[in-house]
This record gives sequence, C-alpha cells and structure tokens, in this order.
Amino acid sequence: MNWLLDLTPDEWNAVRLSIRVAVVAMLFSLPPGILIALLLARGKFWGKSVLNGLVHLPLILPPVVTGYLLLLTFGKRGPAGAFLDQYFGVVFSFRWTGAALACGVMAFPLMVRAIRLSIEAVDRRLEAAAGTLGANPLWVFGTITLPLILPGIIAGMILSFAKAMGEFGATITFVSNIPGETQTLPSAIYTFTQVPGGDAGALRLTVISIIIAMTALVASEVLARRVGRTLEVE
Repeated sequence: MNWLLDLTPDEWNAVRLSIRVAVVAMLFSLPPGILIALLLARGKFWGKSVLNGLVHLPLILPPVVTGYLLLLTFGKRGPAGAFLDQYFGVVFSFRWTGAALACGVMAFPLMVRAIRLSIEAVDRRLEAAAGTLGANPLWVFGTITLPLILPGIIAGMILSFAKAMGEFGATITFVSNIPGETQTLPSAIYTFTQVPGGDAGALRLTVISIIIAMTALVASEVLARRVGRTLEVE
C-alpha cells in the first residue's frame, strides 16, 4: 500500500488538479444542467430536437474535435476567448480553468440525461395540486419538483464528476499537458507511458483514478437511496 501513496510532487499535483477541475466543472454545470433538463423534459418549442442533439453532441464526437472547437471558440484569438480576455481578464486556453471548461462540456450530457429522466418520472398531478392551491410555478418547482428530482440531480452530479476526472482528449487538445497547470490524471498517465521507466507512476495514478471513480459512483448510489427513502417517509 505504501507504493500507492509514495507519489512524487508532480503526481500529487496531478491528483489535486484533477479533483479541483472535476469539482469546478461539476458545480458550474449544475445550474444550466437543471435548466436544460427541464426544457427537454417539459418544454414544447421549435428546435427542441436540435437542442437535444447539441447537448448530446460531445458524447458522439471524437473528444479531440470537441477540444479543437473549444480552442477555436475560447482560445485567445477566438471570438469568446478574446472577448473574455479583453473585458474580464478571463483566459481559458492553456489554463486549469480551460481544463475545467473542457471537462464540463464533455460531462454535461451525462448530467443533463440523469436529471431529465428524473424530471420525467415526477407525477405531474402533485404539481397540479399545488398549483390549484395558489402556488406559483417557481414555488411549485422549489417545493415539489426539486425535492422529487434530487436523487437524479445527485446522480447527474456524480456522473459528471467521474467523467470529468477521466477526460483526456478534449482537455489535452484545448489546454495541452502542462505540469502543475493543466496536467490532470489522464494526462499524467499518458506522459508516464511515453517515457522509459514510467510504468510504476502510470500504474499508481491508474489505481488512484479507479479508486476515486468507484468511490464517486458508490457515493452516488448511497446518497440517491438515502434521499429516496427520506422522500418516501415524508
């Protein structure tokens, strides 16, 4: 077990950066994830199929393509990147924030899908009953819908986190592989596989990646069940 914890400073940096990137990607994806899931589950508007396709596009596109599109859009010379840099001093390309953006984009479809399925499973009669008692739609969502879809939100968050932890193609294309700045666990493992004698480091980081991902998935299952039992009791 000691060999697993005997990480070099660069390896610890990769672990900490991966967790930081995954958490930031998950948290910033949550509000738009809930909104878009609600639109796809309940909305009736022109272009709904197009929106659904755009949301799920990162799942079927090669990750390198997604990373390249992010570079074209949010790079320093890209339209969004130049605007954010000039007026807000925010830079994504070749920064850890760009890694969080890439991970968030790649994990977004999984979050939206989990939340959307949870919304579609809600009994609309409960919401209608609250509406007949005079509650406005926002109050109905906050007091009826949101608690009922909480297990789906938790599942979506954990899936997003796990996906972000393992993202490689889009990240390395958009922000490169800079130790201490953008080198996440997958990038560090890739680096170890390219140098002589790097097998031990690659194996250590691989085991750590598996442990973190499995812990996240098990935690998601446990939390979802607890929330579900709590709602049943109430």
